[in-house]
Amino acid sequence: MAVETRYVVVRNGEEVKTFVDKKSADEYDRMLDMAAAMSDLVQASGVKLKDDALEELGVYLATQREEVLYALHAKKRPVAKKPKAEPENDA
Repeated sequence: MAVETRYVVVRNGEEVKTFVDKKSADEYDRMLDMAAAMSDLVQASGVKLKDDALEELGVYLATQREEVLYALHAKKRPVAKKPKAEPENDA
């Protein structure tokens, strides 16, 4: 008999998703927290969206949090490093 540990993310008394490792479950739970906060922010603005669209937008913004931070200029994009030029041998 095998024993498996599973981590279940629960929202409003409902199982949302199951994970086999705690780190992934915690990351997903944090993403759902951010999505709810983003949805609340949009809803408070007075923009009229259906509940499912509002939830989808919140999840999208939460999963794209790095891009949101770049768009708000709260975080700078990493600068792409230029490859070092190889010295030329004149022989």
